[in-house]
Amino acid sequence: MGFKETFQINGENLLQKIKEIIAEGNVNKISISDKHGKEIMSFPITVGAIGLILAPVFAAIGAVAALLTECTITVERNSEKKEEDKKDGPSEPPTTITVN
Repeated sequence: MGFKETFQINGENLLQKIKEIIAEGNVNKISISDKHGKEIMSFPITVGAIGLILAPVFAAIGAVAALLTECTITVERNSEKKEEDKKDGPSEPPTTITVN
């Protein structure tokens, strides 16, 4: 079982933030919602999906970003990181970061 993180971001920074999240690793799924909470797109991230397979996804994200002024990214991560966090100290609630 995994855990979720939520990021609120404007459309012009959407693609860069998605790339950063994927580079961090430990990601199962990414969902993008508009400012009203309606899910616009959702895609799974698998270990082997980095690179060529994600190129069309990045193109779609770029198109969506052009239409959105504000959006929310929900990231579902593997539980492995959460287990590591338990070793280091008490678990914290999901992080919400607002980028303008």
